Amino acid sequence: MNNINRVVITGNLTADPDLRSTPSGTAVCSLRVACNTRRKDGEEWVDKPNYFNVTVWGGQGENVARYLSKGRPVAIDGRLEWREWEAQDGSKRQAVDIIADSVQFLGSGNGNGASSEDSGELVAAGVGAEEDIQF
Repeated sequence: MNNINRVVITGNLTADPDLRSTPSGTAVCSLRVACNTRRKDGEEWVDKPNYFNVTVWGGQGENVARYLSKGRPVAIDGRLEWREWEAQDGSKRQAVDIIADSVQFLGSGNGNGASSEDSGELVAAGVGAEEDIQF
């Protein structure tokens, strides 16, 4: 039996994307995405936020950093990856991150953290500002 490691989330960026490069020059972009889960608290439904760290590699990471900003809605399709490291104080730390295979930009780009200039660039590139954008 094969193992399955797949995750799909939709949510909003909690900060601007952070684009860096590896020593070999490969682009790597870090995102933080908030997704709400609804739960009943007594007689009322409330939203409980969940926060996920997402890593986007290569050209797709460069595009994410170029076109997205804090508050923008996104859909992420990827896999979970567990990592462990030693902190400066010597304690062991661990985290589970999402490694994105695809990032879909949701919304029109107007009023969601992107400037009208960004939307114009997308239209000029042959993509309608009202369409979802996937790199």
